[in-house]
Amino acid sequence: MSGFPWARFGLGIGPALAAALAVMLVTFALAAARGLHRIVDIAWGIGFTAVALVSYGMSAGEGNDARRLLVTVLTAVWGLRLAGHIALRSRGHGEDPRYEAMLAKAPGSRNLYALRMVYLLQGALVALVSLPVQAAQYLPGPLGPVAYAGCALWTAGLFFEAVGDRQLARFRADPAGEGRIMDRGLWSWTRHPNYFGDFCVWWGLFLIVCDDPVVAAATVVSPLLMSFLLIGGSGKRLLERRMADRPGWAAYAARTSGFFPMPPRREIRSRR
Repeated sequence: MSGFPWARFGLGIGPALAAALAVMLVTFALAAARGLHRIVDIAWGIGFTAVALVSYGMSAGEGNDARRLLVTVLTAVWGLRLAGHIALRSRGHGEDPRYEAMLAKAPGSRNLYALRMVYLLQGALVALVSLPVQAAQYLPGPLGPVAYAGCALWTAGLFFEAVGDRQLARFRADPAGEGRIMDRGLWSWTRHPNYFGDFCVWWGLFLIVCDDPVVAAATVVSPLLMSFLLIGGSGKRLLERRMADRPGWAAYAARTSGFFPMPPRREIRSRR
């Protein structure tokens, strides 16, 4: 495939970045007023949705209309579901321990430190991770088999993320689960079905631009970065560090896949 409008795509990156930063700055103002920076997690999904919508508007007259609408809808569905889930999950809770620990080390104003190290950084990450979404808006030509495979992978990812979140919410709401490790449903196949779902969603969105190998090569940094964040950055690695001392965690980790879903290890489970 050829004829990708690199100049128009480049001009659209600035407004996309501005949209992501605008979401984060508004969220920062609300968080600073409330003294509660955990609400930035709600803005993560909203930021991606804003980028997709702005990119859709900026790309009018370019690309393939079916691809433009598809990638915008898929991003918005994922982002708004995630934002809504986190908003409900955090309702009535105080500051997130991650942010409390970070801000306790702030050299000076906690709010300004949070602005630099959390909000502006996350805004930049949203713009970078969403490059395939932005590029898909400008890609000419009809959807090909790889793009349809991307839709299938996105669907699988949303299933893992949404079902995993729902199962965990029900487990936490049940008094019988107090003090126990969630090891049921999807959580018996992977210790992080929600993170694995995110992984699939963003590789799926990337595949939608893989009909053009040059565009794919130019944007592959985005799903690679998201994968690092989920597995080695602030996702799996950080969460498991916090969970390591909880009763039952070692046995659960020994029998359950760390990321990619696999059947529980029966030989270990049988010794319980």
